[in-house]
Amino acid sequence: MRTAKHKVATDRFSLAAVCAGVAVSFLTLAPSVAQAREYPYCIKGEYYESGTGDCSFDTYQQCLATASGRRAYCDVNPFYRFPDDGPAAYPDMRRNFRR
Repeated sequence: MRTAKHKVATDRFSLAAVCAGVAVSFLTLAPSVAQAREYPYCIKGEYYESGTGDCSFDTYQQCLATASGRRAYCDVNPFYRFPDDGPAAYPDMRRNFRR
């Protein structure tokens, strides 16, 4: 009888360890807030099909270095809100339309 109880306890411990490992791996692999942020500058040109291009540059100089020697150019990300801009630069787009 002791071996059967020992086996059940070992199986439960193994299952708990696997569940804990899976939970930790999900937390580790989940995208962080820093990865989801918008960047202020975009590279556009022949190799970028979308209208906004590749918006993954913190500085204009980084974008220019990547565009150098290619048929590409840099532009401001139209969806990025610069911290120096006041609230008047981005009017509230939510409006109540009444009929």
